[in-house]
This record gives sequence, C-alpha cells and structure tokens, in this order.
Amino acid sequence: MPDWIEWIPITYENLINIGISVGILFIFLLFRKLFTKYVFRLILAFSRKTPTEFFAKICLAFEHPVRWIFLVIGIFIAVDYFPYLDQSNTMFHKIMRSSVIIIITWGLYNLSSSSSIFFSKINERTNSQFDPILIPFFSKALRFIIIAISFSIVAQEFEYDVNGFVAGLGLGGLAFALAAKDTIANLFGGIVIITEKPFTINDWVMTPSVEGVVEDINFRSTKVRTFEQGLVTVPNSTLSNENITNWSKMGKRRITFQLGVTYDTPKTKLENTVKKIKNLIHNHKEIHPDTIFVTFDNYNSSSLDIFLYFFTKTTEWGKYLSIKEEINFSIMEILVDEGVSVAFPSRTLYLNSDVEAMSQAASSIEENTGNKLD
Repeated sequence: MPDWIEWIPITYENLINIGISVGILFIFLLFRKLFTKYVFRLILAFSRKTPTEFFAKICLAFEHPVRWIFLVIGIFIAVDYFPYLDQSNTMFHKIMRSSVIIIITWGLYNLSSSSSIFFSKINERTNSQFDPILIPFFSKALRFIIIAISFSIVAQEFEYDVNGFVAGLGLGGLAFALAAKDTIANLFGGIVIITEKPFTINDWVMTPSVEGVVEDINFRSTKVRTFEQGLVTVPNSTLSNENITNWSKMGKRRITFQLGVTYDTPKTKLENTVKKIKNLIHNHKEIHPDTIFVTFDNYNSSSLDIFLYFFTKTTEWGKYLSIKEEINFSIMEILVDEGVSVAFPSRTLYLNSDVEAMSQAASSIEENTGNKLD
C-alpha cells in the first residue's frame, strides 16, 4: 500500500473531514462547469474581437485542458481534508505536478495544430515566405518536440534516468533502422520533396502513379485527390523517384485543333475565313498575344484543314472551357457569314454504270487522239 495512504479509524471528525473533502471537490466541479458555460465563452467572445486570431486559437486550444486543471486543483485541496490521504507525501506531489505538465502539454499540442497562423504572422512581419508544403512538417515537428520535452520532464519527476533511455535507443538504433528501412526511405523522400519543391498543397500534379490535386504531405506519404474524388496515398519514396508534371505551374493554357472545311470552298472565302478567325483570336482579351497561329494547313482526304494554335491567359479549368466555348461559337458565326461548310469524313463510290461510261469515254479519247490512256 502506498505510504501516502494512511489507515485511520472511522470517527465522527473523520466523517466531517470526508464530507468537507467531497464538498470541495464538488465545488470545483461546479466551478468547472460554470467556467466552461459562461466565463470561457465570454473570454472567447472578447478574443475574437482582437486584431489577431491567435489569442482566440489559444483559448480554443486550452479549453479542454483548463477544465481538467479545475479538477486537479480540486483534488489537491480536497486531499488536504481527506483523512486517509497524506497531501505532504512526495509521491502525491509528483503525481499532481505531472498532471499539470500533461495538461499544459495537451494545450500546447492542440495549439500547434494551428501553427499555420503563427507562420503566417512571421511571413507578414519578416517578409519570409513559408511554402504551404512546409507548414504541416513544422506543425508535426513542433508537436513531436512538445511531447518529447513533456515526456522527459515527467520522467525526471519520477527520477527516471532519461539519459539511460536515450543510450538504450542508440544501442537498438541499427536494428530499428533495418526494420524500418521503408519508413526511413519515405522520410528522406519527403525531405527531397520539401527541398526541391516540385509541387505544394493544392497543386494539380500528374505522375505515372496518380493525377490529381495534392491535399496533404506528411513524413511517410503524400495524399492526392483524383478528379474522380478518390483519395490516393502515394509513399514519398515512390513519388520522389517519378517524373512529376505540375500543371498548376502553367503560365498559360493551350488551345489547338484542326478545322476542316469542304473542298468546294472557293479560295477567296477560305482566305476571308482564315483572316477573320485570326482577327477574332488576336483581339480576344483572354487570349495570350505571344503565340497565335491560324493558317490554311493541309489538304486532307475529305477536307481543307485550318490549323489553330493559341493560349489562354488563364489556367483555371472552368474559365478556360468558357473561353474555348466562346471562341468556338464565334468561329461558327464566321463560317455562317462566309457561307463555308464544315467538312466531315466522306468517300465517293462509283457504280458499274458509271465505270462503263468512263471506259467508253476513255476509248473515244484514245481513238480521236491516238494516245493510249492508262
């Protein structure tokens, strides 16, 4: 039996002290409820009116830990009146101090999840730009440091040799590295992704493994949301060794296609059509002016082909499609104004009667000219 628990006979005075102890604990539980319902909400309302959101984030992070602080304080005071427990005992003080450390660690752990606000403030004050890809890593690293420090402090409270524990980890380091080689490979793959920065959060990427929008990057893997709304988790070691196309880094977006018109289109109408389409694209405010090609390009098997090649200023998918649709409708109006028809794949078939007529015509030409037609 722990030495901070004493065997004392039940007396009237002891029963009164037990009642006082229970009453103190009940009062602190009541304070805890009142604080959560009224005082905390009032503090949170005031914090949200401040110029920065950081104070409000602190309040939300420590909301649940503060509730447990009331319980710890209540237990500490109640034990002073409880006749069967010794408040001055060393072990009891260690447990109380460790409880406070754990509660503070809990609040700091919650606060570190909103560390993006902290880094954004650093960006504003120092003009140093943190890439969004780094923020999850910084947040996870900060959480790890908080837990490690808390663990070492609690261990020292109970007089545990933390240095011996670290030395023990060193002895088992080789075996751990061999067992976790894939995890270590993913960790170094994540470091490569961070340092080279081929993409960041919310970028549209395409690799041999996956294509979609990057949602999260952690120490082991990268999560990509596909356009079918599936979530694909790719190990960092795999992703860092693949060819990565980052479509979000496009400065402009290409539109190119062949417009085929019928062979009976007169030369003047074809020239006018090409000229009007070229003017349309050159004068469109959403088309990038650097690279525009509209030319009569090819004699196809069933059409005269006009080649179009240009870029939109926007890279946003929805706006890009709207611009493309607008241009297609305008080209359709030009074709109608010029009386030019769009060609479709076609083939001419000659019937037997036509073949006989052509043979007779060829024989007649050979008789009149004396030349043999092949």
